[in-house]
Amino acid sequence: MKKLSLLFLLLTASLVSCVNKSEAHQDTQASVDTTDLEQEDFKYWTWITANPDKTDAEYTQEFKKYKENGIDAVLINTETDPQVLKHLVPLARKEGLEVHAWMFTMNRPGDAVAQQHPEWYVVSREGKSNFDTRPYVDYYQWLCPTRKESREHVLSLVEGLAKVEGIESIHLDYIRFPDIFLPVGLLPKYDLEQNEELAEFDFCYCDVCVAEFEKEHHKNPREFENPAIDMEWKQFRLNKIKAVVDDAYKIAKENNLKLTAAVFPYPEMADHMVRQRWDKWNVDMVLPMIYQNFYNEELDWIGFATRQGVKDLEGRNTQLHTGIYVPPLSGKEVSEAIELAKANGARGVSFFDGGALTDDHLKAIKESRDN
Repeated sequence: MKKLSLLFLLLTASLVSCVNKSEAHQDTQASVDTTDLEQEDFKYWTWITANPDKTDAEYTQEFKKYKENGIDAVLINTETDPQVLKHLVPLARKEGLEVHAWMFTMNRPGDAVAQQHPEWYVVSREGKSNFDTRPYVDYYQWLCPTRKESREHVLSLVEGLAKVEGIESIHLDYIRFPDIFLPVGLLPKYDLEQNEELAEFDFCYCDVCVAEFEKEHHKNPREFENPAIDMEWKQFRLNKIKAVVDDAYKIAKENNLKLTAAVFPYPEMADHMVRQRWDKWNVDMVLPMIYQNFYNEELDWIGFATRQGVKDLEGRNTQLHTGIYVPPLSGKEVSEAIELAKANGARGVSFFDGGALTDDHLKAIKESRDN
């Protein structure tokens, strides 16, 4: 979202990559101690998507613009094409930018290999395969994290990107299940009410998931009267996503890289909305998509959600860098969002996305660095 990762972007005219919101506000009054942060670099990132029609000269101009206005790192979506990434890395690095390989992980729209294997896709509680029945939007094409062949395919894509010289991390997006709950700000767009876990959005009930769960717990989730209250079934799915992350982490480390991830705003919320408990993962950095407008929240919610995530990561060697959705924000609001992230313990901020950064946004970012 970044692409939510894209349900965030694409689903509201570019909204939804990781979509969803709610909760109370809190400003910087109870913010965490940032003394150490002030002594370290505070990183500025942006997500971008490779464009086959863009020339090298245009990329150079784009990268130069980012660097001159305070951006340190670009997360580049090449649709998991190592050759495209290999071409762009030296262009970005020449302008002084870090490069991170952004990939759609469990959501694999248009994946030519996966589409030859309909059995790889998640199945809803209604019994419908995501191969041909897609929730919310057509680019939602999710693979099962339990099935050996589908997870090995995803990890092979991680491996391919990890071999590209000059990148800093593999950046996992859509590392979750499809949204069981959309962000409240998106529900009117789909004329939906989601007051409970609805069968058409509840995944995965494929034969492999059901058989493995039944073997471990001696009960069949297809027979549950109310699957939402069965904690073992929920934990089973959380664990399956964590297992993919942990395997990706091993690949990253074998290639002397970091593993980073775009995630939902804070762990309890991610758990509830998309079966994603990122405070339990082996990951070097998380970039939670704290897109307050998706959740009908005020700007100060960025501080609340940042602080919640920072607290949930206490004791773990994982940094949090706040993700900011810039299209609805003025330059002044971008400045405020950066300060809210800093004041509440973030180690950096990432902007979704580079193409949406206006001159006012860039000016605000640069002035934030200079102050």
